[in-house]
Amino acid sequence: MPKVNVLNIKGENVGELELNETLFNTEISEHAVYEVVKNQLANKRQGTQSAKTRAEVRGGGRKPFRQKGTGRARQGSIRAPHYTGGGVVFAPKPRDYSYQVPKKLRRKALYSVLTSKVNENELIVLDSLSFEAPKTKEAANILNAIDAGKKAYVVTAENDKLVYRSFRNIEGVDVSAANLINVYDLVRHNKLVITKDAIAKLEEVFI
Repeated sequence: MPKVNVLNIKGENVGELELNETLFNTEISEHAVYEVVKNQLANKRQGTQSAKTRAEVRGGGRKPFRQKGTGRARQGSIRAPHYTGGGVVFAPKPRDYSYQVPKKLRRKALYSVLTSKVNENELIVLDSLSFEAPKTKEAANILNAIDAGKKAYVVTAENDKLVYRSFRNIEGVDVSAANLINVYDLVRHNKLVITKDAIAKLEEVFI
């Protein structure tokens, strides 16, 4: 089983933790990660873009000139797509871009990213993480002490408002409860900062 050092908030080594092989030592599937990230980005799309077709543009109810005898091409409306101010051909309309991917594929992608974090030394395990009051400066000091860099994904066992409010104003840092982590956020952050309790929660929820 893979092992990782456990740090305190001062960056000091206080122990060692054996990681679950299913979560942190699996075969990496780049395709699964790609499919799940694509799905998450598609599900985030608002789908609110809209343009008017020639049927919806104001005006153009009268034929601009007679059918024959002018020497010009026949026209039925000044709101046809080739006119300035005309409608849009195949105009985009509000739609839902979301779709589902199989649960097994989502799990495979999650295991792959977590394994990658271990292999690339991007996993930082803390013995605990708590605040008596929201303190952004204290949160920034913790990230510096554990060498988490500028883009860190902080994961706690449960929703912790004090932890969230302490880290939310730090650019590039996101906070999540263990049961809500997702592949896209794991991929786009350089470091995964997670507590021992959160790892236990991951094993409980995702295995």
